[in-house]
Amino acid sequence: MLYIELQITKRQKNMSDYNPKVIEKKWQEYWNQNNSFKVSEDFSKPKYFVLEMFPYPSGRVHMGHLRNYTIGDVVARFKKSAGFNVLHPMGWDAFGLPAENAAIQNNRQPAEWTYSNIEAMKKQLLPIGFSYDWGRELATCDADYYKHEQAMFIDFYTAGLAYQKESIVNWDPVDQTVLANEQVENGRGWRSGALVERKKLKQWFLKITEYADELLEDLNKLKNWPEKVLTMQKNWIGKSEGAVVKFKVENSEQYIDAYTTRPDTLFGASYIGVAYDHPILVQVENEEVKAFIAECAHNAVSEQVLETVEKKGVFTGLYVLHPLDDSIKLPVYIANFVLMDYGTGAIFACPAHDLRDHEFALKYNLPIIPVIKPKSNQEIDYNKEPYIEEDGVMFNSRFLDGMNSFAAKKRAIEELERLKQGEGKVQYRLRDWGVSRQRYWGCPIPMIYCDDCGVVPVPKEHLPVKLPEDVNFTGKGNPLSNHPTWKHVNCPKCGKGATRETDTFDTFFESSWYFARFCSPQSEEAFDRNQVDYWLPVDQYIGGIEHAVMHLLYSRFFTKALKQCGYLNLSEPFDRLLTQGMICHETYKDEKGNWLYPEEVKKEGNKVYHSSTKEEVVLGRSEKMSKSKKNVVDPDSIVEKYGADTARFFLLSDSPPDRDLEWTDTGIEGSYKYLSKLYKMVLEINPALSSNPTHDEKALKVIHKTIRDVTDFLEHFHFNKAIAKIRELTNYLSSNSLSEATYKLGLETAIRLLNPIAPHVTEELWCILGNENALINIAWPEANPKFLVDDNVTIAVQLNGKMRGIMEIKLNATEEETLAQAKLLGNIGSVLENSEIKKVIHVPNKIINIIL
Repeated sequence: MLYIELQITKRQKNMSDYNPKVIEKKWQEYWNQNNSFKVSEDFSKPKYFVLEMFPYPSGRVHMGHLRNYTIGDVVARFKKSAGFNVLHPMGWDAFGLPAENAAIQNNRQPAEWTYSNIEAMKKQLLPIGFSYDWGRELATCDADYYKHEQAMFIDFYTAGLAYQKESIVNWDPVDQTVLANEQVENGRGWRSGALVERKKLKQWFLKITEYADELLEDLNKLKNWPEKVLTMQKNWIGKSEGAVVKFKVENSEQYIDAYTTRPDTLFGASYIGVAYDHPILVQVENEEVKAFIAECAHNAVSEQVLETVEKKGVFTGLYVLHPLDDSIKLPVYIANFVLMDYGTGAIFACPAHDLRDHEFALKYNLPIIPVIKPKSNQEIDYNKEPYIEEDGVMFNSRFLDGMNSFAAKKRAIEELERLKQGEGKVQYRLRDWGVSRQRYWGCPIPMIYCDDCGVVPVPKEHLPVKLPEDVNFTGKGNPLSNHPTWKHVNCPKCGKGATRETDTFDTFFESSWYFARFCSPQSEEAFDRNQVDYWLPVDQYIGGIEHAVMHLLYSRFFTKALKQCGYLNLSEPFDRLLTQGMICHETYKDEKGNWLYPEEVKKEGNKVYHSSTKEEVVLGRSEKMSKSKKNVVDPDSIVEKYGADTARFFLLSDSPPDRDLEWTDTGIEGSYKYLSKLYKMVLEINPALSSNPTHDEKALKVIHKTIRDVTDFLEHFHFNKAIAKIRELTNYLSSNSLSEATYKLGLETAIRLLNPIAPHVTEELWCILGNENALINIAWPEANPKFLVDDNVTIAVQLNGKMRGIMEIKLNATEEETLAQAKLLGNIGSVLENSEIKKVIHVPNKIINIIL
């Protein structure tokens, strides 16, 4: 479609009303036919890679998606018009348990369910006009995609970054599958209802801990990441300096090792806590202990949950000797808040200075021994609550008495090492990444088990290891392990009969490298080095704060591991990061407490009632849009009623992108009215316009300052401020008598500045104004410095140091000129008539102080 074919006269009567449905379809066809967003490497331009976190194909696009993708699209369009070569792709994070559940419930194959959802969501996205290069589209469930991650895993294995070990999992004995902690409810499987067992299972791991220091140190390079995300990653990696303390078991040669970051509190120890599966418990023969161990084995507990669960335990009958004084004996308890997976599986408890230890001590009547007091000598009742401030003064601690806590830590470690009862140690909270999942709809782990050869990687020339399609979904166990033929293969080394690994990868595996595949999605190798070297790192990454730790940390690790294995040549994947806020909406309930959708509710004044039954509705607080509370707004209905541009405009106009957005009917209607007004301003010649063809200099200042400010706001993602500034400009144009030339220039400027936000209507208006090229091909406007300089400034006028008035004067006026004008002020001139000026203090463009 030629641009000239789209030209229409600005007085065309049948276009007098803003019709977004017609306009948006027209311009999407134009962009599509002209490959407006297709991109390739161009070394003559600076590159810019903008990426929104790709979606899971659930089948429906929600408003959170729309906000996220609109933010990215504005950045992409703005950078393109600013002269950058912009890569803006879209794909699908397509593996995952929901597809498998759908297969069980609806008797549909996961692939069929997933691809139909992708088709449905793409159909929803296309009418929004996002500037994606759809030629780079990918889905992680495509074998052409996941064959590369299988090769990566083999290389990780060869490099020692992938390994197997036994780990404790939540096992559903009925469904024959591993459950995440979130799938365990009151100790039972979420689907089967069976009591969950905690058992050891051989799992595949990636050695992310090998990069712990690098992952931590490189956070300092990420200057354009939100501080809260950096803090969350630091806390997750959790580097701590402390000591491993050796507690000798009484009447035994065995020791219990406990890691602590607070060796300064050793003299406040009152008991030892161990995990229910700690090796020391093998020697304990006690029915109460066995019953408690069985109870713990059926409770899936993550480290996060530990902070909230009721603290419970049982005395083992064992005692240990204090490492700094073997005359002190400490009882050993099994504690449900201690896990073998963290630290050494044992802690020493100091109830006077730890909330968790304090709660446990009160419950089981254990000693509370204070060893730190405030520097202020404030009285503390340690039995009521622990003193948890780290900066205090030691007491009740013998050779540590009088020291501050930090000095005491160092001294305690020295003493432990001298006595050979422990040693200083740096430890990390971070654990290796378990990537094994016992389910069908994931990427098969490319390993083979041979009785003679052991674990053998699948030869790369045999990749991809594809998922079988003839699978029976019963909900009982992993369909791959139950498949009659798929898992049976010959060993690549010896040729004898062997079996495949039937676990599949954690779906975080796919999302940890997809951004790099977008650089060369058709490449026979995982990456075309010339292309990834050109496009990476991602210049702007956009996504929800819920991915601040796991996805971003795994992607950072993957990048470093791929660099080690020769795939990439960079250390960090994402240069800038924006975490957008949530979209919130009022909630509604009927008189029976049932949630209602917004479209089921009507408002009249202060009354809220059901649109059908007319019954009164309870108005709840505004909360994040969610299906469970029905406070959702369907994007399709909004686009159908108001158009995509209106939706985009409102999603960006009401609050900064990193803050929550309150969805309101008045807000979306106001956005539509503004775009309609702008449309009419272009179509109608204002009768108040003067016939003077020259430009009004004051108006030019307004126009060029708007260009400057909007450019700066878009650079810094202040989209709401940019929109407010554009509205100020159009209000100025409509409320002042200007020459037609100035009026048209002002409107063209507003349209160009608004284009990244509302691309369809601005393309249409640009065309109506008679321009010969589409806005998508027009460079970003530049502010003329000549019109950014103010000719006048406002300064303060003082007499003897006291403010007596303000006045406007030309920029950089001399002292004589400033004094002469000050004398013309009524309340100044009358005083100066009868007084002698002793001194004048003049600060150019700021102040004049007349001393009498």
